[in-house]
Amino acid sequence: MNIKGNTVTIEKSAKEVFVFFTDLKNFKEIMPDNIQKFEVDGESFIFGLPGMPEIRLVLKEKTEYSNITLGAASSKLPFTLSADLNEISENKTEIKLNFEGDFNPMMSMMIKKPLTKFVDTLTENIGNL
Repeated sequence: MNIKGNTVTIEKSAKEVFVFFTDLKNFKEIMPDNIQKFEVDGESFIFGLPGMPEIRLVLKEKTEYSNITLGAASSKLPFTLSADLNEISENKTEIKLNFEGDFNPMMSMMIKKPLTKFVDTLTENIGNL
């Protein structure tokens, strides 16, 4: 399953955005308002939203000033959430989120709508940074 977020442009350099996202505690700022749990532990963080199991994301990959990829800590639900950064000018960067998961068809059907809403909320909150 692949969910592509909308592209959002913010008034920050790609370096500022990259540094912001590589500090995992900053992800709390873009989480939905109804977040019930958020804890950073080294190169990972765990979060909980109402009606969903808690999810631990691990920093899997980072390409300086252009990409940050988080992945599921559990192999039961293998997925990645990546942020692609595209610097338009010195103080303007486009950001696009991409969710990629390997789920069975029944699971995909059940989680596609809430995951799409989650990615949309993250994208919207990034735009408000």
